[in-house]
Amino acid sequence: MSKPDLGRIIAQTMAKPAEDRTIEAITGEILDAQRKGGEAILTIGRCLNEAKDMLPHGEWLPWLAEKVGYSEKTAQNFMRLAREFSNPQALADLGATKALKLLALPQDEREKFVEDHNVIDMTTRQLEQAIKERDEARKAAEAAKAEASTAEQARAKMAEDMALLNARLTGAREDREQAVESAKKLEAELAELKNRPVEVAVETVADPEALEKARAEAVAEMQAKLDRAKEAAAKAKYRQQKAEADLDQVKTQLQESERARKNAVLASDEDMATFQVLFQQAQEQANKMRGILLKLRGRPDPAAAQGVEKALRALSQAIGRCAE
Repeated sequence: MSKPDLGRIIAQTMAKPAEDRTIEAITGEILDAQRKGGEAILTIGRCLNEAKDMLPHGEWLPWLAEKVGYSEKTAQNFMRLAREFSNPQALADLGATKALKLLALPQDEREKFVEDHNVIDMTTRQLEQAIKERDEARKAAEAAKAEASTAEQARAKMAEDMALLNARLTGAREDREQAVESAKKLEAELAELKNRPVEVAVETVADPEALEKARAEAVAEMQAKLDRAKEAAAKAKYRQQKAEADLDQVKTQLQESERARKNAVLASDEDMATFQVLFQQAQEQANKMRGILLKLRGRPDPAAAQGVEKALRALSQAIGRCAE
């Protein structure tokens, strides 16, 4: 059995032209033919789905070839259209080829995509490119969302680290102040001890030699305490400086992370992601056109290069007007 000719089916629904026919009548017949074309496609698809469910295992493909003259791929296309398109007029307006391309989109997005991109007036190649750009923008937006989430988690972690470092810095400053104060106090006590008369400095010893020895021991003990206090003050100062450096580093990282997060959030906007995809493609095309221009400039006859230069200037002005 020969393959059904949808064009013939549609043509048969149209009346023969007559001299007294009005444009309204012709328009009505065209629209009626389009509607029936969409209905025919959906009817074929529904019947194919029904037949596949009805036929025993192993008889589907032979039936397709022998009875209706369809390949398996063609039949699957009709069946998918019948399953996923319910509006015959929309199917007739788009045509089976473009309708099949739209099946690559989620069902709940197709209607808006058709409206936003004026798919009816597009060529099939333009539709393929628009879907490709949409997919690339969606992937870029999803990747940006993941980056934004990662950046937000990193920012939250660094905020926690900064709070801990602030607490550590406060503690280090307090320790240093206490250590410095303790060292100053010991320095004053040591100076006072050195300036005391021997008898006052060491009251429990009567022998002058013993007094001097006891005095020296007291001074040495006080000096040791002072040295330890100065060492503690130096360590406290180092801990404070380290805490300040760590805090500055985390602050810088937090600022960088916040910039990255904001950029990722911006990129997660699907419209912005689409623009970026188109912008990159435009840059690539511009580089290719520049390469062609350079080749043309190498020709003896400058006419071709001059024509391309004029076209590029016009294109540049048109792109400039987009920003107005």
